[in-house]
Amino acid sequence: MARFNDFNWEKLRKNYELWHKNKLGRPIIPIKVHKETSDRIESPFPLLEFLSAGDLNVTPKQLVDRLDYELSLIEFVGDAYPYIATHAFGAGVAAAFLGCELHARKETTWFTPVKQLPIKELHFEYDPDNIWLRRVKDIYIEGMEKWRGNVVMAMTDLGGVLDILSSFRTPEGLLLDLYDYPDEVLRCVEEIQTLWFRYFDEINDIIKNEAKGFSSWCGVYDTKPTYILQSDFCYMISNVMFNTFVGPELKTSAARLSHPYYHLDGVGELNHLESVLKIDELMGIQWVAGDGPNKEKDWSGVQQRIAQAGKKTFILYEPENIQKLMKLIPGDMMYTTGIDAVPATLPAELETLKRIGIEL
Repeated sequence: MARFNDFNWEKLRKNYELWHKNKLGRPIIPIKVHKETSDRIESPFPLLEFLSAGDLNVTPKQLVDRLDYELSLIEFVGDAYPYIATHAFGAGVAAAFLGCELHARKETTWFTPVKQLPIKELHFEYDPDNIWLRRVKDIYIEGMEKWRGNVVMAMTDLGGVLDILSSFRTPEGLLLDLYDYPDEVLRCVEEIQTLWFRYFDEINDIIKNEAKGFSSWCGVYDTKPTYILQSDFCYMISNVMFNTFVGPELKTSAARLSHPYYHLDGVGELNHLESVLKIDELMGIQWVAGDGPNKEKDWSGVQQRIAQAGKKTFILYEPENIQKLMKLIPGDMMYTTGIDAVPATLPAELETLKRIGIEL
């Protein structure tokens, strides 16, 4: 990516360093400018999506070639940078690394056990020859060969530890296990967490020597390996159970990561907000209200509570919303989803930012 040079990388690093120290004076605002033409020939291969990720007939080299073409159609402005995500293997792909079957469809990917076992019989082990672990690693290897670290290859969506465990037990089965076999659940949590970090470290080992930076599926840039943690399963449990089965794992996992964040997904998880805010090791929280009526509600109170606890908060890029929140929250505390523009609309987008008091 010749258009993103050493000067651009250094500017990006400095902006994020200031932002993490609450000294940037504004939110993080990535801007991607999409062009109609590229300086390379069009790739004939499929995009990296759920179906192509799960199709072993599509090679990692082909997927990377198409990703390279797509990147060539983008100019990176503001806090944007060359980045690819590999979450197309599905949320919680570590379940596949541990032996679950991977089912890819156009809209999503999910995982089921080859044989559903009682939790007492579940034991998780590392398999270096696992076909999905190998496929994911091969994409990173191909990407590093293509870009030599000049594109940030974000960590694949390994998933939340209890979410991974629920793939083996089903959500209903795991809910019963919390009551009937709490010690076995905690044993499985420890086993999965250990292997989770083995996958995390091995993938980062592929890219770390040349990488210009690191990220995860949320897109936040970092100079060291980072991740956005989650536990979608906790939507269904009490806060007492959260503090027993989720909180301790989040705390120890966050302690091993650079600037870790937490994905708080849906109104059911607001029950655990205060517990999450007490985890000092977490740098920020991505609050997602979910679809339907909740999406349209005013959640500025939640965003303000997150910022008051000293944690970064993630917001959708909407100028009016940013302007309103900046009266409640320092700009340094916000990460925005950013702007998708075309060359003709970029000047107007930048002018809108100036109007609300933000200059990039």
